[in-house]
Amino acid sequence: MKIGHSQKAGFTLVEIMIVVAIIGLLAAIAIPNFIHAREVSKQNVCINTLRQIDGAAQTWALENHRAPTDPYQLSDIQGYVKLDSTGALPGCPAGGIYTPGTTVSNSPTCSIAGHVLR
Repeated sequence: MKIGHSQKAGFTLVEIMIVVAIIGLLAAIAIPNFIHAREVSKQNVCINTLRQIDGAAQTWALENHRAPTDPYQLSDIQGYVKLDSTGALPGCPAGGIYTPGTTVSNSPTCSIAGHVLR
């Protein structure tokens, strides 16, 4: 004599909906934090590049016997800055444009707000 169980193994619709809701909740928490972390990382890379440009300007001025009030261009300091793979000055990862300081003693700037050498 056979005793049949007609119950199939698997998940119910309610169990699947709970799992999807939990995954959705975790994604809703994680994605904004990930986006914020990317922006902060881009800002930090930009500020470090500004530091590198400023240090290169200081080195250029020292080696070429320039005064702190002398102006410089980014092309003047290319030999003092680590260049990117194309042989150009590194750019801002957020798409900003670097501008040298008006003089050697002034810090370079980025066109993106918040990307400031402190």
